[in-house]
Amino acid sequence: MTNKEKNDLFYVCALIEYTARKTKNHRGDVVKKIGRKGIKRQLKDAQVNHSLSFEQVSDEIVEKYQLTEGSFDTVSKCKYTVPSYTDIGKLYAVIIENCIGEEDEAALIESVFSSFISDEISKFDTDLYYQNPDYIKESYLAGQLLE
Repeated sequence: MTNKEKNDLFYVCALIEYTARKTKNHRGDVVKKIGRKGIKRQLKDAQVNHSLSFEQVSDEIVEKYQLTEGSFDTVSKCKYTVPSYTDIGKLYAVIIENCIGEEDEAALIESVFSSFISDEISKFDTDLYYQNPDYIKESYLAGQLLE
Protein backbone atom coordinates (compact mmCIF):
# COMPACT_ATOMS: atom_id res chain seq x y z
CA MET A 1 0.00 0.00 0.00
CA THR A 2 1.32 3.44 -0.88
CA ASN A 3 1.36 6.27 1.65
CA LYS A 4 -1.42 7.98 -0.32
CA GLU A 5 -3.57 4.83 -0.16
CA LYS A 6 -2.91 4.50 3.59
CA ASN A 7 -3.86 8.13 4.13
CA ASP A 8 -7.05 7.73 2.08
CA LEU A 9 -7.94 4.57 4.02
CA PHE A 10 -7.42 6.38 7.32
CA TYR A 11 -9.58 9.28 6.15
CA VAL A 12 -12.46 7.02 5.11
CA CYS A 13 -12.29 4.99 8.33
CA ALA A 14 -12.35 8.18 10.42
CA LEU A 15 -15.23 9.51 8.31
CA ILE A 16 -17.26 6.34 8.91
CA GLU A 17 -16.56 6.58 12.65
CA TYR A 18 -17.50 10.26 12.69
CA THR A 19 -20.72 9.65 10.75
CA ALA A 20 -21.71 6.71 12.95
CA ARG A 21 -21.24 8.76 16.11
CA LYS A 22 -23.10 11.70 14.63
CA THR A 23 -26.09 9.59 13.55
CA LYS A 24 -25.90 7.22 16.55
CA ASN A 25 -25.70 4.17 14.30
CA HIS A 26 -23.65 1.01 14.45
CA ARG A 27 -20.63 1.39 12.20
CA GLY A 28 -21.80 -1.66 10.25
CA ASP A 29 -25.15 -0.01 9.54
CA VAL A 30 -23.36 3.04 8.12
CA VAL A 31 -21.18 0.99 5.75
CA LYS A 32 -24.18 -1.10 4.68
CA LYS A 33 -26.07 2.05 3.73
CA ILE A 34 -23.07 3.47 1.88
CA GLY A 35 -22.41 0.12 0.17
CA ARG A 36 -19.26 -1.13 -1.50
CA LYS A 37 -19.66 1.19 -4.47
CA GLY A 38 -20.05 4.16 -2.14
CA ILE A 39 -17.02 3.12 -0.10
CA LYS A 40 -14.95 2.90 -3.29
CA ARG A 41 -16.20 6.37 -4.18
CA GLN A 42 -15.17 7.71 -0.78
CA LEU A 43 -11.71 6.18 -1.16
CA LYS A 44 -11.39 7.76 -4.61
CA ASP A 45 -12.59 11.17 -3.36
CA ALA A 46 -10.62 11.09 -0.09
CA GLN A 47 -7.73 13.19 -1.35
CA VAL A 48 -10.09 16.00 -2.35
CA ASN A 49 -12.36 15.59 0.70
CA HIS A 50 -9.34 16.02 3.02
CA SER A 51 -9.62 19.75 2.37
CA LEU A 52 -13.24 19.81 3.57
CA SER A 53 -14.47 19.48 7.13
CA PHE A 54 -15.59 16.08 8.40
CA GLU A 55 -18.92 17.72 9.24
CA GLN A 56 -19.51 18.77 5.64
CA VAL A 57 -18.55 15.44 4.09
CA SER A 58 -20.53 13.55 6.73
CA ASP A 59 -23.59 15.72 6.06
CA GLU A 60 -23.29 14.88 2.36
CA ILE A 61 -23.09 11.16 3.17
CA VAL A 62 -26.08 11.34 5.53
CA GLU A 63 -28.12 13.06 2.84
CA LYS A 64 -26.98 10.97 -0.14
CA TYR A 65 -27.41 7.59 1.57
CA GLN A 66 -30.43 8.66 3.65
CA LEU A 67 -28.92 7.75 6.99
CA THR A 68 -31.43 8.21 9.78
CA GLU A 69 -30.87 8.78 13.47
CA GLY A 70 -30.23 5.56 15.36
CA SER A 71 -30.00 4.69 19.04
CA PHE A 72 -26.44 3.33 19.25
CA ASP A 73 -24.96 6.17 21.29
CA THR A 74 -21.42 5.17 22.25
CA VAL A 75 -20.32 8.58 23.45
CA SER A 76 -22.75 10.36 25.79
CA LYS A 77 -22.95 7.64 28.46
CA CYS A 78 -19.26 6.79 28.46
CA LYS A 79 -17.72 7.17 31.93
CA TYR A 80 -14.23 7.81 30.61
CA THR A 81 -12.57 10.01 28.03
CA VAL A 82 -13.80 8.97 24.61
CA PRO A 83 -11.09 8.45 22.00
CA SER A 84 -11.43 10.83 19.07
CA TYR A 85 -12.99 9.67 15.83
CA THR A 86 -9.57 10.08 14.21
CA ASP A 87 -7.97 7.83 16.85
CA ILE A 88 -10.57 5.15 16.19
CA GLY A 89 -10.30 5.72 12.43
CA LYS A 90 -6.56 5.11 12.69
CA LEU A 91 -7.16 1.87 14.60
CA TYR A 92 -9.54 0.62 11.90
CA ALA A 93 -7.07 1.64 9.18
CA VAL A 94 -4.26 -0.32 10.85
CA ILE A 95 -6.46 -3.42 11.23
CA ILE A 96 -7.52 -3.19 7.58
CA GLU A 97 -3.95 -2.57 6.35
CA ASN A 98 -2.84 -5.67 8.25
CA CYS A 99 -5.60 -7.78 6.70
CA ILE A 100 -5.22 -6.72 3.07
CA GLY A 101 -4.55 -9.65 0.83
CA GLU A 102 -6.86 -11.10 -1.76
CA GLU A 103 -9.88 -9.04 -0.71
CA ASP A 104 -10.21 -5.55 -2.15
CA GLU A 105 -9.98 -2.58 0.18
CA ALA A 106 -13.65 -1.57 0.01
CA ALA A 107 -14.79 -5.15 0.72
CA LEU A 108 -12.45 -5.32 3.69
CA ILE A 109 -13.71 -1.99 5.06
CA GLU A 110 -17.24 -3.37 4.76
CA SER A 111 -16.27 -6.62 6.45
CA VAL A 112 -14.37 -5.14 9.40
CA PHE A 113 -16.92 -2.41 10.16
CA SER A 114 -19.79 -4.94 9.89
CA SER A 115 -18.17 -7.53 12.15
CA PHE A 116 -18.56 -8.06 15.88
CA ILE A 117 -15.21 -6.33 16.46
CA SER A 118 -16.66 -2.97 15.45
CA ASP A 119 -19.25 -2.97 18.24
CA GLU A 120 -16.56 -4.18 20.66
CA ILE A 121 -14.26 -1.31 19.69
CA SER A 122 -17.20 1.08 20.17
CA LYS A 123 -17.51 0.11 23.83
CA PHE A 124 -15.33 2.98 24.97
CA ASP A 125 -15.63 2.03 28.65
CA THR A 126 -13.51 -1.06 27.94
CA ASP A 127 -9.82 -1.17 27.17
CA LEU A 128 -10.11 -2.86 23.77
CA TYR A 129 -9.19 0.33 21.93
CA TYR A 130 -5.84 0.34 23.78
CA GLN A 131 -4.99 -3.26 22.94
CA ASN A 132 -2.34 -4.18 20.41
CA PRO A 133 -3.81 -3.82 16.89
CA ASP A 134 -2.50 -7.32 16.07
CA TYR A 135 -4.62 -8.74 18.91
CA ILE A 136 -7.68 -6.90 17.57
CA LYS A 137 -6.95 -8.11 14.02
CA GLU A 138 -6.55 -11.73 15.17
CA SER A 139 -9.78 -11.47 17.20
CA TYR A 140 -11.56 -10.12 14.11
CA LEU A 141 -10.22 -13.01 12.02
CA ALA A 142 -11.21 -15.54 14.72
CA GLY A 143 -14.72 -14.08 15.01
CA GLN A 144 -14.40 -13.56 18.76
CA LEU A 145 -12.26 -11.78 21.30
CA LEU A 146 -9.25 -13.96 22.03
CA GLU A 147 -8.12 -14.65 25.56
